[in-house]
Amino acid sequence: MRSQDYDRLYLSPPHLGRHEINYIQKAIEDNWVAPAGPNLAGFEADICAATGVPYCVALNSGTAAIHLGLILLGVGPGDEVLCPSFTFVATANPIVYLGATPVFVDSEPDTWNICPKRLREAILDRIARGKKPRALILVHLYGMPAKLPEIVALAQEFDIPILEDAAEALGSEWQQQPLGGFGRVGVFSFNGNKILTTSGGGALVTHDRALAEKARFLATQAKDDAPHYQHSELGYNYRLSNILAGIGRGQMGLLTERVKRRRQLFDWYREHLARVPGLTVALAPEPAGSRSNRWLTTILLGPPDPEADGPAAPAVTPETLRLHLETRNIESRPLWKPLHLQPLFAAAPMYGGAVCEDLFARGLCLPSGSAMTDGDLRRVKEALTEALE
Repeated sequence: MRSQDYDRLYLSPPHLGRHEINYIQKAIEDNWVAPAGPNLAGFEADICAATGVPYCVALNSGTAAIHLGLILLGVGPGDEVLCPSFTFVATANPIVYLGATPVFVDSEPDTWNICPKRLREAILDRIARGKKPRALILVHLYGMPAKLPEIVALAQEFDIPILEDAAEALGSEWQQQPLGGFGRVGVFSFNGNKILTTSGGGALVTHDRALAEKARFLATQAKDDAPHYQHSELGYNYRLSNILAGIGRGQMGLLTERVKRRRQLFDWYREHLARVPGLTVALAPEPAGSRSNRWLTTILLGPPDPEADGPAAPAVTPETLRLHLETRNIESRPLWKPLHLQPLFAAAPMYGGAVCEDLFARGLCLPSGSAMTDGDLRRVKEALTEALE
């Protein structure tokens, strides 16, 4: 059969509920179609309630939230910012927007997030070079909480503020506390592929009221308090629209349900792929105290060869497997290509690299949308089995 003989099975498509349309309709009826209005305030309040963080500013993307967060932490030209290499480029791009330099750090193999041992090495080396990092971006990859106790302790020891990139981790927890509130600033993404969506959007959260007010000011073109348009600082057009915030209001009521379903999908894959030769469902164990939203289920092909130098080379590569899934009209995606391997960041410092390079060489993300049926899951399993057997 040809790929077009199958309905397309996407990696992580939007999954709307029943109430989003009500908020949108009300906004249109009341003519609240600007980046202001009751949906916007309501959406921010919903995010605060879900995360336990008292202040929130809804923005038009998670990238905008990272950009403003770095500004709030004082990052500017010539500064250095610690950042995991194993993440999406949107984590690091705002560092460059500000004329600063990303300092990349390898992952650890348990959660795939920034490695505390390598992080200490990077901090000490940058300080020895006279370049104490201005900030640390902490990412929770694929919804899995990073090793927060060790990382937060390092940040406190060296007095480096944390920007917590929880773009993929809404609904994940550490010690029953939602992620997003462990740094001076936290950010979320509501892009179309996230566990909840506003089509396109993001949010900045913080425990500091002054930082939230500053973020709101900067996100609305930094307009001074005057009857005319007066500007003393550089601002940005980063606010979320009231209509898209209405989608967010309808989605926030579904967070518990959506996390439950993503975790069910992960458990199904782990159980039913256990005996498929040549692969393992990755990020299976949750470290003690962690609870992942399981945003995406990932697999690793072949165990690494302890005798080999560099990344392992399985007989079937992620790319050949991805192409085979495409013949069944199933979307999959390689794991993030480490940023230190990207031409854009070729000159950036990097500490370690073997762990994230091996993960990229062997990993693939599977369809994980919360609307998937058991039939969809069986179709993915059958296609994987075909390719690997």
